[in-house]
Parts: sequence; structure tokens; C-alpha cells
Amino acid sequence: MEELQSLFQVRHATHDDIYSILSITKEAFTKYEELAGITGIDALNETYEDVLNDIDNKVVLIAIQDGAPVGSVRVEINEEDKTAYLSRFAVKVTSQNNGIGKSIMNLVDRIMRKRGVKSITLHTGSKITSLIRFYYGRGFYIDSIDKSRGYVRALLKKDYC
Repeated sequence: MEELQSLFQVRHATHDDIYSILSITKEAFTKYEELAGITGIDALNETYEDVLNDIDNKVVLIAIQDGAPVGSVRVEINEEDKTAYLSRFAVKVTSQNNGIGKSIMNLVDRIMRKRGVKSITLHTGSKITSLIRFYYGRGFYIDSIDKSRGYVRALLKKDYC
């Protein structure tokens, strides 16, 4: 039996994608809470207006697989010092481990290089091995850790220069 490859694309999000982004974020960060053993993640309290504001002011990407939204990410670029902060990186649980996250991050890298960004950072739960391994595979390293949110969060950094 021939196996068909599922096709997906990553593109800039539009206002029409807001409800999909909210749904993807809620699913992924509910799983994040479970894996990190915590509750009260800000991502789970986002509103339509929060996502609208991010689309209007940040780089917001969405991944579409077989016509359905399956992943998203948001990146805020500081034009003054040419740094960026990545947040709300999320892939639907049923779509993980098939290249969607890597494709999203590859487009982030291309956009950051094109925009002259020198480095990008993000926070993630340091005890979630799969996430740490994923980010290491994308060229990030742990810059520092903190416990300000009640659990050990790693600040990961990737240099483009």
C-alpha cells in the first residue's frame, strides 16, 4: 500500500486566522502545563484582541496541513538592538513530530536573517526534555534559568551572527 505524504505550508497569519491560532495555542499550552506540572500559563488566557494585536505588531506565522491550521508562532523584533523574542510556539498535539515545527522555525530563521536580527530568545520549561531537545536541534542554547513563574524556565538563545 502506498503511503501518501501530507502536505503543509507555513505563511504569515492574517486576521482570518485568529480563532485558529487561539485554538492551537490553547491545545498546545494545555499539554505544556501538563508536561511542566504547572498551572496558570498566560497563553491559556489570551483573547481574540491579544492575537489581533500580535498579528498587527509582530511576525506571526501559521502552519496549514491539508487545509487545516496545525501550528503557529509569534516573534517580536526589537529594531533598535536587532534582537527578537519568540513566543507562543505551538503545534497541535496530533501534528507533532512530523516536521511542522521544524518548518515553522526554518521560516522564522529566514525572516530573522532577512530583517538583520542578531539573536533570538525564548522561554520554555527546562524539565520538558522534548522541547529542550527540539530547540537544541534548531541551534538554540540555554542562556540562563529562572524560577520567577513557579517552575524552572530556561531562557534559550540562538545567535545569527
